[in-house]
Amino acid sequence: MPQFGLEEYARRLARTKEEMMQRRIEVLLITSPENMNYLTGYDAWSFYTHQMVIVALDHQPVWVGRGIDVPCATSTAYLPSSDVIGYPDHYVQSTERHPMEFVAQELDRRGLGNRVVGVEMDNYFFTARCFERLQSSLPNCTFKDGSNLVNWVRIIKSEAEVELIKQAGVIADCAMRAGIDAITPSMRQCDLAARIMQAQITGTESFGGAVPGGLVMGIGPRADAPHLSWTDDPVGSDVVVNIELGGCRARYHAGLARSVYLGTPPGQLRQLAAVVREGMETVLSAIAPGRVCSEMEEVWRNVISRHGLNKSSRIGYSIGLGYPPDWGEHTASLRPGDTTELQPNMIFHVILGMWQGELSFVLSETIRVTEKGCESFSRMPRELFAVS
Repeated sequence: MPQFGLEEYARRLARTKEEMMQRRIEVLLITSPENMNYLTGYDAWSFYTHQMVIVALDHQPVWVGRGIDVPCATSTAYLPSSDVIGYPDHYVQSTERHPMEFVAQELDRRGLGNRVVGVEMDNYFFTARCFERLQSSLPNCTFKDGSNLVNWVRIIKSEAEVELIKQAGVIADCAMRAGIDAITPSMRQCDLAARIMQAQITGTESFGGAVPGGLVMGIGPRADAPHLSWTDDPVGSDVVVNIELGGCRARYHAGLARSVYLGTPPGQLRQLAAVVREGMETVLSAIAPGRVCSEMEEVWRNVISRHGLNKSSRIGYSIGLGYPPDWGEHTASLRPGDTTELQPNMIFHVILGMWQGELSFVLSETIRVTEKGCESFSRMPRELFAVS
């Protein structure tokens, strides 16, 4: 059964079609797993093969994917069986034929082979060959870039979505606490990752978790690398361990980052942590509907500049429904020049990573914009953790 009620899916589809009309797109081919999930409920680990949801202004959505994944669609999506179409397995990773040729035949069969078609051009799962085969197979169609159309529809969450992200925040706290409680200098980094992942998937007694979009750890000499994985080396002594993880509940994410020092933290690192904490609390106190994303980055920049620091990368982004390799929504970012207006029930992962060599520090939380300010989904102390 789908995660949400049919009324919610109907609202999502209506908003998507409104945006399609604004962009003069008659048919939208959705290949990003999160957008497929958002509009139909489809949820499976099948995105390594080509699949899509067809949204036409005058039709109900249609799922097209690998034949053996049809039961996944009928188990998770609200679509009737007539709108769940599987292609034969000889299309899978073939050099003789391509799944987009099958999709083109399906569009023709449904009278959609001469429409203005939007495709998610800037999407991990829509390849150059996908586009080439669609163009050659649908010569009467006009193609337009439909990248991030559904992503922007998703940016304001329903109350049901907010509740799932709150639960993801609880799972993230549990996972971070599990990692901090388990870490020792002699522990292998991979074993630390395993303890964290166990907590991410176990969740709580009330609700379980799922495999999230990522887990990264920068340790010791690699502490200033924000997106490294672990090794099988020991964690070590007198080192920083920067952990960024996510809680995942029904594919909805809450990101969380904290830093741990194995030993007695140097004064320089304590000072950096204090500045970043001040910056976080100042940014969160400034968030309110009607303000714009760039203003939040400016608030942060004003804090750290007083201490002689600077940060060139963004300090946050819209987060929610996601599949590997990402949990961000590819829409609004807290950075200079982003004039997206903050609205209630927007969700952001605010990440204040200061990657400065071996004495780096990270602090992040996932927050919801409320009617008057913001709400954090984490209860973890905003501090530098020290393990003796």
